[in-house]
Amino acid sequence: MSRVYNFSAGPAVLPEEVLQEAADEMLDYQGCGMSVNEMSHRSKTFQGIIDTAEADLRSLMSIPDNYKVLFLQGGDSLVFASVFMNLALNKKADYIITGNWANKAYKEAEILGDPKILASSKDKNFSYIPDCSDLPIRDDASYVYICENNTIYGTKYPTLPNTKGHLLVADQSSMFLSEPVDVTKYGLIHAGVQKNVGPAGVQIVIVREDLIPDDLPGVPTMLRFKTQADAGSLYNTPNCWGVYVCGKVFKWIAAQGGLEGMKEKNVEKAQLLYDYLDESRMFSSTVDPSCRSLMNVPFVTGNSDLDAEFVAAATKAGFVSIKGHRSVGGMRASIYNAMPREGVVKLVDFMKDFEANH
Repeated sequence: MSRVYNFSAGPAVLPEEVLQEAADEMLDYQGCGMSVNEMSHRSKTFQGIIDTAEADLRSLMSIPDNYKVLFLQGGDSLVFASVFMNLALNKKADYIITGNWANKAYKEAEILGDPKILASSKDKNFSYIPDCSDLPIRDDASYVYICENNTIYGTKYPTLPNTKGHLLVADQSSMFLSEPVDVTKYGLIHAGVQKNVGPAGVQIVIVREDLIPDDLPGVPTMLRFKTQADAGSLYNTPNCWGVYVCGKVFKWIAAQGGLEGMKEKNVEKAQLLYDYLDESRMFSSTVDPSCRSLMNVPFVTGNSDLDAEFVAAATKAGFVSIKGHRSVGGMRASIYNAMPREGVVKLVDFMKDFEANH
């Protein structure tokens, strides 16, 4: 069976070269006689895998030496809580709500302390990014939290918020490694790798070293960033396979021209789709043009029956996981790093034919 064009929002498409390399090494990783899935995380072989992965990620993102890179488990849904526990020592942090995931992070903070909503785009179903140039940030807020790219709603911050000297914390899950990022503008970046970097089960946290508390009374061991920072992400058994595949993806991105090269390819792919949506008489984008995501592109026909017909026809033609999230409806094409340009071109051609026949 030939491979489909997978437009899933996550777990999502991975580079074919990486999948083939992993398949070739499944039974015997580089002559050690076993799979990465079988080896001890305390072995020299796996230590080499995780050390190389971290070094390659640091190189790709130009991560300064005073930032720690953690490979964690538990997904964003756990990190929402651990970020607040580790960084909001006075139990106060301010949140900008631009979609489902920022709201979930805020709700976790509500359980633990005193968060505040600074701004929200809920009034227009999160179809835009609110003005963040002069926010009512509390003087004693430990940080300002954003979800920088909103997977469900297809928005991305065109510029970072003015945090008025406060730390910026960002969930970058669905844009991670899709374009260059100045890490020094953030106190902490976190990202689930299953959207753009690897298989589900690994969470990458990049956190400035001076923000990691030495002691957190009452906080469970595994929710303290210091636990894994001191242990090189090996305090307990990590998702060895996930880290291994991420490491291969880091090398694949470097071979594509690094993050500058990746952004160039991603802009071109997104422009192909947005240009068609802007000229189409049937399909339309649901997002304000000033803040469109390069990674996640929701679109609708305006007729739910026609949307359903399109999704069925597209799936039959090999464009899978293109149904939109229930909160937006319609369709969504997630065009992550590993989605080839050809996939977007063929999708647009299919949409043109569908429109012509209806």
